[in-house]
Amino acid sequence: MSLPRRQLLAMIAAAALAPAAAFAATPPPALSAEDQALVDKAVAYLQGLGEAKGRFTQTDARGAMTSGELFLKRPGKARFAYDPPAGLLVVSDGGRVIVSDSRLNTFTAYPLGATPLSLFLAKTIRLDRGVQVTRVTRAADGFSITARDGKRETAGQIVLTFHDRPMSLAAWTVTDAQGNTTQVRLNGLQATSGLDPALFVLKDPRPKPATQG
Repeated sequence: MSLPRRQLLAMIAAAALAPAAAFAATPPPALSAEDQALVDKAVAYLQGLGEAKGRFTQTDARGAMTSGELFLKRPGKARFAYDPPAGLLVVSDGGRVIVSDSRLNTFTAYPLGATPLSLFLAKTIRLDRGVQVTRVTRAADGFSITARDGKRETAGQIVLTFHDRPMSLAAWTVTDAQGNTTQVRLNGLQATSGLDPALFVLKDPRPKPATQG
């Protein structure tokens, strides 16, 4: 059964979410020097991430899990190919994020800048302009950065999780204004080169309606 559209779009089309009435009312505290150093480390890593590929597992708010293959080509391009029987393909072509569902026969495009993917697909990674980092959390094998969309003041948040030995993006979690959370965990994300440009081109497979002459 295909994922409900609301849950799918929680991953790709909410621009930094969370039950965030408190965020809107109260500015986040200034980061400590140690926290800022981790933010800077994450930015440097993301900025240096050119082409990469790996596997992903997505868990939606209901606990349903789907997996697939991920390809990244910064700036701007990504491909999430969901394993059968999901029938889903999500492609960022540099300007749009396109969601194709072969089972529902739908093909929908959204501006890349209106999605969480823009946070780490941007040509220049900035976590100090238009994005507010509200928290940095340390773990035994890495750290997480919680951020919200400071420019558009949307209610919500995104959490980027990193391993630090070696440094790598491990997961991101998006929480929407209703508190629904979608997590994408990465498995074996590795730098690569020479990805086929066709991976990041997605044309509407549906037949065009016949024109009447």
